[in-house]
Amino acid sequence: MTPLLPTRLGALQRQPAQSLLNDSLVTLLLPLLLPLLLAPMVSHAADATSYYSEAGSYATQRESDPPAYVKNIGQTLSNDLRWLEAGLEYRLRSEWRDDDLRRSDPSDFDRPFLQRLRAYVGVKEVLDPLRIAIELTDSRSNGSHYSADGRDENHAELIQGFAELYFPTAFSPDPRGNARSLQLRYGRQAFEALDRRLVARNEWRNTTNNFDGVRAQLGNDNNAWSLEAWQLHPVVRATNAVDEADHTQDFRAVILHWRPWSPTLTLEPHYWQLQQTAASNNGFRARNILAPGLRVYGHFANNAANFDVSVMQQRGSDNGQQVDAQAFTAELGYTVASHAYRPRFSMSYAYASGDKNPFDNKSNRFERFFGFARPLSADDYVSFENIRAPKLRVEFQPRTGWRVDAGLNWFKLASKTDRFNNLLAGSAANRDRSGASTSDLGTSWDIRLRFAPAKHLQATLGYSSFVMGGFVQARQRVATGVTTKDSDFFYAELVWRLFE
Repeated sequence: MTPLLPTRLGALQRQPAQSLLNDSLVTLLLPLLLPLLLAPMVSHAADATSYYSEAGSYATQRESDPPAYVKNIGQTLSNDLRWLEAGLEYRLRSEWRDDDLRRSDPSDFDRPFLQRLRAYVGVKEVLDPLRIAIELTDSRSNGSHYSADGRDENHAELIQGFAELYFPTAFSPDPRGNARSLQLRYGRQAFEALDRRLVARNEWRNTTNNFDGVRAQLGNDNNAWSLEAWQLHPVVRATNAVDEADHTQDFRAVILHWRPWSPTLTLEPHYWQLQQTAASNNGFRARNILAPGLRVYGHFANNAANFDVSVMQQRGSDNGQQVDAQAFTAELGYTVASHAYRPRFSMSYAYASGDKNPFDNKSNRFERFFGFARPLSADDYVSFENIRAPKLRVEFQPRTGWRVDAGLNWFKLASKTDRFNNLLAGSAANRDRSGASTSDLGTSWDIRLRFAPAKHLQATLGYSSFVMGGFVQARQRVATGVTTKDSDFFYAELVWRLFE
């Protein structure tokens, strides 16, 4: 062990028009109509101070800032150190993967062992308005017979290192008396936005997404509304070299969080741009993707039921091709609060467009940016592009401190002439331009248990079974001459934190 450093549906195909989810106009208007339908139910929580309400949908809760393993030392150890934030976290995970469809050998068995150490130190208040923070990581993998990459290894790296100007009362308070702050942050940053599908730290993976640049926020989660914006360069992870920002890519965004009607209704309109200059490190591929979107979520039926709907339209250019892509996600859930286990049942649908015609001058493949794909599939096979994914899921708490969730998942390509990105190590065989391989990727079921075996420890056990669909088997045969019926994935994970 290496030591750590301290088929589209046939009925839809027969329709003269594309599926509704392929219709960008309908896709964009659907969540816009939802607030009008729910407006009669909007009410205020009279006894609440904060306007913030968590969406409650599966796997969409953003990591806190600073991360959850970080604590205020004044509140933890000594009141004289209220200006200091610190944390230390170590995670190890053992995985057993049988017939991993992401590998070039369809019948392979692999057993990687992953380790990750993180440390954080931040200073606030004592130097106000100046605040500073650094976060370090050391990520390593052992046991796999595949070469390590930036998903699993990142040795002794800075994932955050920023200076911030923080003004706690820069503007007048909101109607409930919450102070409206202003934050201006510069440097290396790792954070999550909206439902994490497009910008995330990616807590499941052994390494972390991060960026260099400027991020600003007017207001905070407690306010009736807040506004955030950024101008960033994504950081390229290197397994054995120093990570550097990719200055050929400019990633910009503006997000409005509108909460006057929470918890019944929260609106999050947003506008993103990814601009890439052609250079040798990106194969001389120039891109300019403009992406307006909207997220709408809320709670009703005395907070027992909740919904979460997001939509994004992408326009612009990609290496000389005109971009026309869309994505849509929706989830509806219900919690039985009267039951001792508090079970939550949910159904969801995720759609991200794929390239419809490989021979025209348009690109319809949705750009997934820098998000968190694993909620689509527990085995991390499916990413948020060229996909249709309906799901059924249940979550419950069988005893104090224990959390269980399980799901049934169906996967199809949005366009059968575009790729399944993670198949066969991303080789050219992951796409059938003729469409003859059908669009059926497969089905899966998964289950996960999370609990605390001891103080400062959190444990997770998970299992997923993926049954290969017609597309996967057909492309495996083309590439290797053999195929597999299913894939099994089991993992055991332990996380230790210095502070609870």
